[in-house]
Amino acid sequence: MALILTFLGKGGIAHTKIAIATAKLLASQGKRVLLAGHAEPALAILLGVPIGSDPLEIAANLQVVQFQTSVLLERSWEEVKKLEAQYLRTPILKEVYGQELAVLPGMDSALALNAIREYDADGKYDAIVYDGVGDSSTLRMLGLPESLSWYVRRFRQLFVNSDLGKTISESPLLQPLISTFLNINWSADNLIAQPTNQVNNILDQGKAALADPKRVAAFLVTTDDPIEVATARYLWGSAQQIGLTVGGVIFISSNTTSNLGEEFTPLPISVVPDASVQDLQPLIDALPNFVDQATQAPKPMEIDIPARQVRLFLPGFDKKQVKLTQYGPEVTIEAGDQRRNIVLPSTLSGKSVTGAKFQNNYLIISF
Repeated sequence: MALILTFLGKGGIAHTKIAIATAKLLASQGKRVLLAGHAEPALAILLGVPIGSDPLEIAANLQVVQFQTSVLLERSWEEVKKLEAQYLRTPILKEVYGQELAVLPGMDSALALNAIREYDADGKYDAIVYDGVGDSSTLRMLGLPESLSWYVRRFRQLFVNSDLGKTISESPLLQPLISTFLNINWSADNLIAQPTNQVNNILDQGKAALADPKRVAAFLVTTDDPIEVATARYLWGSAQQIGLTVGGVIFISSNTTSNLGEEFTPLPISVVPDASVQDLQPLIDALPNFVDQATQAPKPMEIDIPARQVRLFLPGFDKKQVKLTQYGPEVTIEAGDQRRNIVLPSTLSGKSVTGAKFQNNYLIISF
C-alpha cells in the first residue's frame, strides 16, 4: 500500500512544480515513487521527457505516468467484459470493443481513480503523487467510493423491495428461466448480491484508504493573492466533506516572513519559493514532512458514541452555508457544492437529531 498525495488550490503550473518536487523529495528518501498526471503537456514539458500511458523511470526510485483516458477506458472495458462473462451465461458485450467507446463526461475522473487504485494495489510503489486539477473535480473523484457506495446500497434495497424483486423471490416458476441466463442463484437478493459484493469490497477499500491520513492526504497550495486564498479555504472545507485529510498549506512566496494570519488555523504553513524548474532544490528543501503533518491534522469526522455526537470539521463554512437532513439511519450534510451521507453506527442508528451547532469550525450534531 502506498502513500497517496495530491494538491488543492486555484491551479496553474505551480501545482505541477510542487508535485514534481514532492516526487523527487520522496524518491531521494529511498521511497519508490510514481508521479501521475493527466494527458496534458505541462508535466512532460517541465520534466523534459515524453510521458506515456505506462510508467517510465526517469530517475532512481522515480517513475512517471500519464492517465490517458482512452487507453484507460479500453483496459477497463476488458475487465467489464470479464465480469459480465462471470455472471451471465451468454455475454452480450463481447462484440463491443473499447476502441469504439466514447468518453462520457466525468469518466476520466473515475478511470484515473481506478488507475491509482490499481497502481496502489500492485505493491510496486511506496508513494503515488497525483498531479490532478486540484479543484472540486479532484475532490469528487476522490469521493467516488463513498458516493458509489450510497448508490449501490440504496438501489440494491430498492430492487429487492420492488415488484420485480418480490416477483422473483416469490415465484418458483421463474427459477428455471433465470438460471438459464445467469450463473448465480436465482433469488432476488442473490441476483445482485454476488456482483455487488465484489464492487462493495473495492469501494470499502477506497473509503478506508481515504479515511487514513497515512494512506491518502492533500495539501493546499496558494500565494497571498486573496482569490487564491479564498479558493484554498473553500477547497479545504470541501475536502472535509468527502473525508479527505488536509495536512497543511504550501505557501508560495519570495518573502519568508510572510504569513496568512488566521486564514488556515490550525494547519501548519510551509513557505516555499517559486523556484524554476531548472533548479527545484530550493523548493524541495522547503517542503514539509507530509506524513507527520497529515497525521496531526484535524480529522474530517469524529463519532463520539458515549456523548451521542458526530463532529464534522468544516473550515471555511458558516452555519448559513450548511444544510442538515436525516433519512432513517443516514444523515446528509450539504456544505458548499459537496454532499456527504453519513451512515450512523448501530448505537446511534434510529435516533433522531436533537441539535446541531457550529463551534471552532466544527459542526457538532447531537442525537
